[in-house]
Amino acid sequence: MNPFEIVRRTPKSNCGQCGYPTCLAFAAAVAKSGEAFGKCPYLERSGLNVLPEKGPALEELSGQRDLALVEHLKEKISALDFPSIAAPLGATIGGGNNQTLSFLFLDQEVLLNRQGILLNGRTPDDPRDQILIYNYIHSQGGADPALDWIGLETLPNSISKVRTLATYCENRLAELFSPLPVNIIMTACQRLGGVAQPSPAATLGCIISVLPKIPQYIVYWEEEPDEGFPAKVKILFDRQVLNFLDLESLIFSAERLADRLAVLLA
Repeated sequence: MNPFEIVRRTPKSNCGQCGYPTCLAFAAAVAKSGEAFGKCPYLERSGLNVLPEKGPALEELSGQRDLALVEHLKEKISALDFPSIAAPLGATIGGGNNQTLSFLFLDQEVLLNRQGILLNGRTPDDPRDQILIYNYIHSQGGADPALDWIGLETLPNSISKVRTLATYCENRLAELFSPLPVNIIMTACQRLGGVAQPSPAATLGCIISVLPKIPQYIVYWEEEPDEGFPAKVKILFDRQVLNFLDLESLIFSAERLADRLAVLLA
C-alpha cells in the first residue's frame, strides 16, 4: 500500500496527534518505514494491511538527500575563482596555489577548498553546516552589510518561515535568557564575537556575525510579570542578506546561532 492510499484513510486535518506534522508525512512513514498505523487515532482501518517496504527510514533518506546536496554544491563552487571572491566574502585566501578560503562561522575556523570543508580542523558532523557554508560561498559575496535592520517578515516569500525562526531561535533564546543576568548573556554573545548594540526600551541588543557578512542583531526584552509580558527575543537581519544566503540557509544560520549560545550558557 502506498502513502497516498493510506493518507486517504486519514482525516487530512494535520492534527499532529500521530507525532508527524502532516497526515501525508505519517502515511509515508507507515508505508515506507513500518510506522505503526495505530498512531493515528482517526485512521480508517477496515481492510488495512500494511507491510513496510524494504528500504531506508525517512530519517536516513533525509540524511542521504543532505549528503547528495553537499556533493552538488561542492561541484557548483568548484569553478569559482577563490582568490577573487575571498574579499567579497570576508575571507582570506591561502593554502597551495592560493586555493583555500579561511573565515569564521560562529567563532569556529572554516577552511574550505575544492576537496571539502574543515570546521575547527574536522569535517562538520552535520551536513547542513556544509550546505550553509557552500551556499554562502556560492553567493560569491558582495558589499559590506549596511546594518539596515529588518525582521524576517520583511523579506520576500518569508511568511511561512517566520514561525520556524520563532520556534527554533527566537523563543528558544528568550527561554534561555530569561533566568540569567544580562552580563552573563552578553559575555556569551561576546565569546561569539558579538558587539553590544543597545536598542530603545530593550534589555539587551547585540550584533553577532554568524558568517563574515551575515550579521544578526539579537534584541532581548526581559520578562515583566507585573505587566504580563513574557521574555522576548527578536532576530533582525541586514536588508541585503539575501545577496549572500537563501531563506532556508538564513533560517538555519539563526538556528545555529541559538545552538552555540545554548552551549555557552549551559
